[in-house]
Amino acid sequence: MIKVTKLNGKTFMLNSLFIETIEAFPDTTITLANGRKYVVKESEKEVVRFIKEYYQSIGLLGSRLVEELDHEE
Repeated sequence: MIKVTKLNGKTFMLNSLFIETIEAFPDTTITLANGRKYVVKESEKEVVRFIKEYYQSIGLLGSRLVEELDHEE
């Protein structure tokens, strides 16, 4: 789960395993696999960083893979 902030300032936890897309319109919009959309204050890069950190914390990404992904950006 990652912690993100709604535009009204309230934070909530989002299960990042269900994230399908992250876009900026310019507000960052997260679309889940079920089609539900969330508009958040964080930038695309911040959300991606949160996801990487979460995946690493639960053992889905090793530190070596995270470094490789960071170099691709």
